Amino acid sequence: MQIGIVKEIKDHEYRVAATPAGVAALVAAGHRVRVESRAGAAIGYADAAYQAAGAELTDTEGVYRADLIFKVKEPQAAEVALLRPGQWLFCYLHLAAAPGLAAELMRGGVNAVAFETVLDAAGRTPLLAPMSEIAGRLAIQAGMQALEMKNGGRGVLLSGVPGVPPGKVCILGGGVVAANAARIAIGIGADVTLLDLDANRLRAFDVQYGGRLKTRYSNAANIGECVVDADLVVGAAYVLGRRAPRLLTRELIRSMPAGAALVDVAIDQGGISETSHATTHSAPFYIEENVVHYCVANMPGAVARTASLALAEATLPYLLKLAANADAALKADAGFAAGLNISAGRVVHPGLAVDLGF
Repeated sequence: MQIGIVKEIKDHEYRVAATPAGVAALVAAGHRVRVESRAGAAIGYADAAYQAAGAELTDTEGVYRADLIFKVKEPQAAEVALLRPGQWLFCYLHLAAAPGLAAELMRGGVNAVAFETVLDAAGRTPLLAPMSEIAGRLAIQAGMQALEMKNGGRGVLLSGVPGVPPGKVCILGGGVVAANAARIAIGIGADVTLLDLDANRLRAFDVQYGGRLKTRYSNAANIGECVVDADLVVGAAYVLGRRAPRLLTRELIRSMPAGAALVDVAIDQGGISETSHATTHSAPFYIEENVVHYCVANMPGAVARTASLALAEATLPYLLKLAANADAALKADAGFAAGLNISAGRVVHPGLAVDLGF
């Protein structure tokens, strides 16, 4: 199969879907690989390295002539126009929060496989997990910046100092993002509370961290108590393939301390707050209801080299199967098939269909 490795054009998106080593593996498997010029240049992968691995360098139009488009982020408007019926698209899509893009992919007859809804044998999301780990760790870093006075924050240092108590962090969710945000927040000495619906997860966190992490069941009353007292709220709730649950009302955001911060990691699935809307790395912060919001939809792009290496390792085995025989690969693996969101003009993922009204 002809595989196209795209140069990302989303704002400050420097990740690349495949490293030269990944290209070499694809070529060794008998595939023809086209790499868009300078696709990995920003993170140290020169065009010459891809050529040495067996790839053909090409321009944007040339790479989109491939049978399978392999990229990191959802196609932007200029890229959608280059897709064609029957073509395979393998990337992050987050279509529950992007009905317009979903409609365009349906009209275009594209077979769209989303990294974020692929499942392994245990029901986990192996292609989402690496970026969730990174985003969770970045969430505390971003929150610390949001709390700085220059960004409109209340001037709280989450770690505290001798004689001054640490800042309070409220994490909504108990998945991979939440676990990694908690790890960093606890590591710097913040006062951390984590809320989740799953009692077993709360027990696991309690065993891991003991008194260094407070755990609470996630319900409206507990969320309210935690949020109104927090310096930083991290939105980490995720429902597979679905729009993120709206956990925070505008009224609740308004009740937070002036200059507190919200880092909504779930923004690529629509966000957990009524006050959340997507931002970019170029302009990451905005203030609403006196709370500093950070809602960057491609957070791992800030550490693009680390993120590319992690993502490339996770996705390559699936890409090899898809390129060998896409239909057979999806039929043989129900978890892989769960990644198929749109095919032949139809929404085929059940959760996505509910959110899009099909």
